[in-house]
Amino acid sequence: MGIRKKTNKNPPVLSHEFVIQNHADIVSCVAMVFLLGLMFEVTSKFAVLFITVQYNVTISTNEAPEETAVNYFHHGIKDLATIFFYMLVAIIMHAIIQEYVLDKINRKKHFSKTKHSKFNESGQLSAFYLFSFGWGTSILLSENFLSNPVNLWEGYPHALMPFQMKFYFICQLGYWLHALPELYFQKTKKEDIPRQLVYVFLYLVHIAGAYILNLNRLGLVLLVLHYFIELLFHVSRLVYFSNENRQMGFTIWAVLFVLGRLLTLSLSVLTVGFGLSTAENQGFDLAAGNFNVLFVRITVLAAICLTQAFMMWKFINFQLRRWREHAQAQTLKKKQVPAKSKSKKDKGEGKTHNSLTS
Repeated sequence: MGIRKKTNKNPPVLSHEFVIQNHADIVSCVAMVFLLGLMFEVTSKFAVLFITVQYNVTISTNEAPEETAVNYFHHGIKDLATIFFYMLVAIIMHAIIQEYVLDKINRKKHFSKTKHSKFNESGQLSAFYLFSFGWGTSILLSENFLSNPVNLWEGYPHALMPFQMKFYFICQLGYWLHALPELYFQKTKKEDIPRQLVYVFLYLVHIAGAYILNLNRLGLVLLVLHYFIELLFHVSRLVYFSNENRQMGFTIWAVLFVLGRLLTLSLSVLTVGFGLSTAENQGFDLAAGNFNVLFVRITVLAAICLTQAFMMWKFINFQLRRWREHAQAQTLKKKQVPAKSKSKKDKGEGKTHNSLTS
């Protein structure tokens, strides 16, 4: 993320600078149009597509003494409208966190340009990862997905989802889509754009893949695991910016990162490679949301394995760069110590010589 400089000059209306400075207000007005649409009967049916979760299915259960109705949801093309609306909400929340939290801290700390950009990135992602990790964990506990690993593949296809799970995936897709216009709004440096596009693309592909292929249970578990590890990294980086001597968080993150990759691969192979391959419901049925065929399973596993390998490669390069920088810093310190002691010795000999000559 680049640094947005606030000036007293009013840029021309609808110019690039005007849109960047006022993008949160503009997006808020667009979101308000959809909300106001709920107030009128003519537009309410259209506005509902953007604001509320679609494809509701009511199922009656006889487990209790009285018959109860339970609401479930499945995915469909109308979800694109809902994702778009919550992308607008994500842009608004991004601007609020930036202006009322991060910018105030930046003004107090007086960070350099490089630290300023990284601090903004870690601050935004820490808030998102914390919220997503807490929300995802509550869904896992309420649905008892962690009580037995068999729940990850038993009863596939998991075409019907509870409201919280579907809304979670809608918000996830909306958030990562909002990261694309934010590259423009935040004046991201050209050299940083490819890196951010890569990880946004990876998030969108994996989340959308789990959502469309009805692998939502596995996707939710892997997201919660990944978000916890990423949360630790960005919180550690924020702590490091406040005090560069505090680097213990990076060590803990490095250990958990490797363990997280191994656990991700293990759960993926267990669910897709063994669980779905031995499931009773085999075959391809688009209407029922069943994608349990060999080609899809191999594609899913290949995508997950390649992504984990890519992340490990980036992690190893990151650690090697850190060790190299630490070694260079230690070498400079060792060179500076003898130079200082030599200069002190020369000063002492000079004083002795002056006293003898006088």
